[in-house]
Amino acid sequence: MTAKDAIRVAREQQAEAVDLKFMDLIGTWQHFTIPLSEYEESIFEEGLGFDGSSIRGWQPINASDMLVIPDPSTAVMDPFCTVPTLSLLCNIVDPITKEDYSRDPRNIARKAEAYLKASGMGDVAYFGPEPEFFILDDIRFDQNEHEAYYHVDSREGRWNSGRLESPNLGYKPRYKEGYFPVPPIDSQQDIRTEMIQVMEKVGIRIEKHHHEVATAGQAEIDMRFLPLVKMADALQWYRTWPNGTARLPPSCLSRSLVTTARACTPISRCGKARSPCLLVMGTEA
Repeated sequence: MTAKDAIRVAREQQAEAVDLKFMDLIGTWQHFTIPLSEYEESIFEEGLGFDGSSIRGWQPINASDMLVIPDPSTAVMDPFCTVPTLSLLCNIVDPITKEDYSRDPRNIARKAEAYLKASGMGDVAYFGPEPEFFILDDIRFDQNEHEAYYHVDSREGRWNSGRLESPNLGYKPRYKEGYFPVPPIDSQQDIRTEMIQVMEKVGIRIEKHHHEVATAGQAEIDMRFLPLVKMADALQWYRTWPNGTARLPPSCLSRSLVTTARACTPISRCGKARSPCLLVMGTEA
């Protein structure tokens, strides 16, 4: 997709805003949004300025000016914004030298792909991670003057087999036996299907989804393998869109997704006539 194509997509989809996303050194997506009046073909060459001094591990305050250069091939309508919004992923560029920024993870991935080709070792490297997550009903933690704790809970948790739920029908996967029984033990079939429908609508090819080994709502959604940069982009969307699925009608349940690439990040989600819950995600090594 060219810059002209990306401009046309916004017009055809009647976008009213354009969201520009980039990744910081730690791996967190950052973003800012511009009105459609500022969305011109020139930004794909000249970029847009922003202050990089507050981005962890990037620039000092005396050299904070940086540029984002949108990648037109990443243009997609965000399915969760109330106002129709086109989303673009961006590369980071030094405003003086116009060179790609050395601490931009997307730039590092692009250089790795270029090195692979230049070295003659191969033309492309495919990556197929297996992101996994938990759908939880409650996540709490605190550290203060008189206590330090974390607490997670799920209606699917085996530890809730004796809880008064009016009624509790006992369909709680036993420890290490969640892989992968049919409903009603797998109580999250529908919500995972909602998630993959959203991801496929925005261009992410899904191979399958299923309950994972653990009790308490462990799940897996597998994406089809892709080259490094495309998979990294898709994985960042993966960490965002399943959580947003919970906020879409007819879903109205407040849930939170925590994605884990062997680490955890809190997010949130909703579903049809269900009580509030949370989601935790991870990538299998």
